[in-house]
Amino acid sequence: MALVRIAVFLQSLSRSLPLKIYFAVCRNNADSRLFKFMDNYSRILVTAALPYANGPVHIGHLAGCYIPADIYVRYHRAQNRDILFVCGSDEHGVPITIRAMREGISPQQVVDKYHAIIKQSFADMRISFDIYSRTSNPIHHETASNFFKKLYDDGLFEEKETEQYYDEKAKTFLADRYITGTCPVCGNTNAYGDQCERCGSSLSPEMLINPRSALSDAVPVRRKTKHWYFPLQRYEDWLKDWILNSHKDWKNNVYGQCKGWLDSGLQSRAMTRDSNWGIKVPLPGAEGKVLYVWFDAPIGYISATKELTERWGDYWCRDDTKLVHFIGKDNIVFHCIIFPAMLKAHGGFILPDNVPANEFLNIEGEKVSTSRNWAVWVHEYVKDFPDCQDALRYVLCANAPETKDNDFTWKDFQEKNNSELVSIFGNFVNRTFVLMHKLCGGKVPPLHTDVLDGIDNELAANIREAEEKVRAGIEAYKFRDALFEVIELSRKGNKYLQEKEPWKKMTLTGQKTEEANQKLVDNCIHFCLQLTANLAILINPFLPDTSRRMLHMMKVVEKMLEWENAGKLKLLSVGYSLRPPELLFRKIEDQEIEMQIAKLRNGLVSVQKGDNTAKLPPESNVQKLKPEIQYGDFSKLDLRVGTIISAEKVEKADKLLKLSVDLGFETRTVVSGIAQHFQPESLKGRQVVVVANLASRKMKGIESNGMILMAEDIEGRLHFVSPEDKTGPGSPIT
Repeated sequence: MALVRIAVFLQSLSRSLPLKIYFAVCRNNADSRLFKFMDNYSRILVTAALPYANGPVHIGHLAGCYIPADIYVRYHRAQNRDILFVCGSDEHGVPITIRAMREGISPQQVVDKYHAIIKQSFADMRISFDIYSRTSNPIHHETASNFFKKLYDDGLFEEKETEQYYDEKAKTFLADRYITGTCPVCGNTNAYGDQCERCGSSLSPEMLINPRSALSDAVPVRRKTKHWYFPLQRYEDWLKDWILNSHKDWKNNVYGQCKGWLDSGLQSRAMTRDSNWGIKVPLPGAEGKVLYVWFDAPIGYISATKELTERWGDYWCRDDTKLVHFIGKDNIVFHCIIFPAMLKAHGGFILPDNVPANEFLNIEGEKVSTSRNWAVWVHEYVKDFPDCQDALRYVLCANAPETKDNDFTWKDFQEKNNSELVSIFGNFVNRTFVLMHKLCGGKVPPLHTDVLDGIDNELAANIREAEEKVRAGIEAYKFRDALFEVIELSRKGNKYLQEKEPWKKMTLTGQKTEEANQKLVDNCIHFCLQLTANLAILINPFLPDTSRRMLHMMKVVEKMLEWENAGKLKLLSVGYSLRPPELLFRKIEDQEIEMQIAKLRNGLVSVQKGDNTAKLPPESNVQKLKPEIQYGDFSKLDLRVGTIISAEKVEKADKLLKLSVDLGFETRTVVSGIAQHFQPESLKGRQVVVVANLASRKMKGIESNGMILMAEDIEGRLHFVSPEDKTGPGSPIT
C-alpha cells in the first residue's frame, strides 16, 4: 500500500514534468508497470483488433481485447483525457472469400451482412468505440494504397518469383486455405492446406493427402507468380533494441513471444497475394494482385482515425500521443513486429507504447472452434439475456485470460452473477437505499462528527484506498485485479452495515437515547450512501449500465462519474432526497443455464453428425429445436388472448415497450422487447397471445406481468401470434 501511495504522489508530481517518470526501484519487478505513467502524453489513441467480417463475434473475442480496451478507455474518459477509441471490420482476406463461396454469395454481400451483425453486437455490449469503421471504405483503400506505394517508391520491397498452387479449372492461384485434403495426422478428409481443424495440426498443402481445390475440386498444380516482399530482417536490430531493451515493461506473454521471434531471426514476408478480393496492388503489371490482409488491416486503424477526425495526424504523427493496441495473443507478431517495422520504414508515424495482449478464453473446458460451433455468440447471448449485458462484462473481466488461457463455464457465470453481483454489490446498494428510506426519511442524513468511531474511520480509509488500487490496476492493464477491488469495497460495505446494525438502534426508547441513536444511524447511512456514490464511479469503466442505474437512483448527473470525484466522501449532499431502491441485477436461474449448456452441446452434435450448415456460426434467426418436453410440461402454460389498450416506449431502453393488455378479467402491464419492430401508436387494439401465468419480473424498474408470444422470420423480423378472428380478451389458448 505504501508503494501505491508513493506511485500516486509521483503521478501527481509528474504533471509538471516534460518527460515520463519511471520508478527505478521496481524497474525489474513484474509490477513496475504501476510506476510508469502517461501524464507527459497530451492524448491517447486506443485500437482494438479488427474482427474478420466473415461471421459473428463470440465471447472469446470480447474477453480477449474488446472489454479490456473499453474499460481502459472509459477510465481515461473519466479522467477527462483526450482519448480516441478506434476499430472496424476487417473485410479482406481468404476467410471472407471462403465464406462467400460456402454461402453462394459475393464477398461484398458477406462483409455487408457480418459487419452489421458485429457492429450491433459491440453496441449491445456497450463497447464504446468513437468509430467502428470498415476496411472496404474508400478512405481505407486510398490510405493503404498510398502506404504501400510510399514503401515501393523508397525501394524497400523485394520482388520475388515463386511457385504457388494454381487451380487450372478456376484459373486462379490458391491460398493455402483454399486447398483441402486428408490430414496426414488424424485422417480428417476435410483438412485445410494450413491447418486441420479436427486435430489442430499445422499443415502445408504439400502435406495433404489427395489435395483438391476448394473452388472447383480440381487437383491443384504449381505455377510461378510474382509478389512483393517486405524485408523484415533489415529491421531486426532496430526491433531488438526497441522491444527487448525499451519495452521490458510489456506483459510477459507479449515480451516473450516477441523475443522468440527475434531470437529465431526474421525473414522477408510477402505483402501481396493473388486474388480478386482486396485492395489492388497500386503498380502497373500487378493485375490479379491484392495487398496481403495483414499489410492492409493494421493500416485500418489509421484510416478509421482519418475518417473520424481531421486531427488524425495529432494521434498518429505526434510524439506526445500514447498509442495502445488491444489484441489477442494470436495477433502479437503482427502488432509488435510487422506493423511497427512498416511504420518505421514509412516514417512519420508514432509506435505503440504498449500492446497488452490477452491469452485465449476456452468454453466449458474446450478451445473455441467456429467450425465445430463450439462458441457462445454475442448476438445470441443478447437475445437470450437482454437485460444482462453487465453480467457478461463482469464475468469476462473477472475471468479475463490476462496471463494464461482461462475458462468460461455457464455454471461459473451463474455463480458469479448470483453470489457476487447480486449478493454482494447489488445487496449492499439495495440495503443502503432501503434503510435510508426507512430510517432517514428518504434523504441523505447529516454526518455527526462527535460520534464518529474507529469503524467509521476504517470505512473512509477503505474508500480512499480502493480508488488508488483501482486506478493503479487499470493503468497497469490489470483489469481483473482492479475489478476485484471494486467488489471487495462493496463487500466491506456489507460488513460495515452488519457491524453497525442501524435497524436495531431505532428500537430503543427514551428521548435522549433516541437522539443519540439517530446520530449513529445517520452516520451509518451517510457513510453507506457516500460509499454507494463511490461505487458508481469505480464500477463505471467495467459495468456502465449498472453505474447509470445507480446515478438514476441517486438523482445525480453523469458528471459525478468523473474520476476526480472517486475517493471523496462528500459526493451526496446532506438533505438531498433520493429515489426508492431498484434491483441492479437479477438472479440467473438454473433452467436458463441448463438451456445454454444444452444449446452449446446441441450445436456441436449437429456438426459431428455432418450437418455442414452447422459448421458456420449461427447467424440465422432460424433456431434449433429446444430439448424435448412432455405434455405435462406444456400444460403448465396458461396462454390467454389479450387486447393491447396502450403502448409506450420505456425510458432509456431502445428495445422495450410498456404495454397495457386487457385480459378480460384484469388489465396487465407487460414489458416487451419489440420497440425496434413496431411503433407504439400502431399497437392499440391489436390482439395478442399472452403467457398469463409467468412469474412477474422487473425490467427497467417496471414490473412486467406476462409475456407476449412473437414469431421471428428468417430476416429477423417479428410478427405477432394472434387469433385469426376477433376473440374475447381472456379466452384460453388450448
